[in-house]
Amino acid sequence: MQRPLAASLLTPLALLLTLTGCAGAAAPPPEDTRAPTAPTGVTATAGSASTVHVMWNAATDDRAVTGYAVYSEGRRIKDLPATTLMTDVVGLAPATRHRFTVRARDAAGNTSPPSATVTATTLRAAAEDSTPPTTPTALRAAPDGSRAATLRWSAARDDTRVTAYDVYQADTRIHTVPGTATTAHVTGLRPGTAYAFTVRARDAAENSSRDSAPADLTTAPAPGAPPNTAPTGLAVTSADRTITVTWSPPHTGAPVTHHELHLNGRFATTIIWGTTPPPGRATYTFPVQDPPGTRYTVTLRARLPDGTWGDFSAPRTAVVR
Repeated sequence: MQRPLAASLLTPLALLLTLTGCAGAAAPPPEDTRAPTAPTGVTATAGSASTVHVMWNAATDDRAVTGYAVYSEGRRIKDLPATTLMTDVVGLAPATRHRFTVRARDAAGNTSPPSATVTATTLRAAAEDSTPPTTPTALRAAPDGSRAATLRWSAARDDTRVTAYDVYQADTRIHTVPGTATTAHVTGLRPGTAYAFTVRARDAAENSSRDSAPADLTTAPAPGAPPNTAPTGLAVTSADRTITVTWSPPHTGAPVTHHELHLNGRFATTIIWGTTPPPGRATYTFPVQDPPGTRYTVTLRARLPDGTWGDFSAPRTAVVR
């Protein structure tokens, strides 16, 4: 029987393609069997009768660290992404010594040896303490190169005692130090970026003070990077379910006619002056629909003369009134 022409032509061609593909195929990457290094610099600080704040330095890996696991008394209690180098362990027994270790892992599932064991003793439970500490004052922030900052403040007071200070950036807690400290070293920042920090004092009953006045700083730019173009002096107030924002536009060599307003990290609106913008500080007021007590993180950026958008301002927190 005569074979179909297509079949008789395709069979050798398919064989040729198969042989060519096998000859040119790249070898698969070697299996990843190397575990990350153990995290170092682990610390544990009791913040109350039931919480401990655990921090550590980043581990290293021949490819990449993808996460961390925190252990208490040898039992894994938290899994965290590689970008997180601190956590609060809650629900602990009061006046009890607790032990913690941290391990790093990579994408292949390799786990580092445990870190050195650190201990912290939770505080005694305070009965009927509902009075928060006073607000920390005189907060100052100084950049430490392009990726870190040092904060200093004046101590708060409490009717029992201050047990911890919590550092916030953009309304998110990023660091905790003992109540005896009035300084904090914050790492993991980005070069050439504007930040705003606040500090709250906390007591053993988990009562927290009001936010301190914010302290702004801009980290040093990366080598060769252009200067920061963020609006400065951002301030927000709220009344009658409206929010008023005031700021100083950046110096760009030309009038700044457009600003983008972002709420909680998302674009909200573009503020446009149809003619020459007002001299000095700018002001914008807008209504909000959310109920009183709702918190917003407000940031701004300006449109530059070349049509691109500049750097974001340091954030401010607005509470709906």
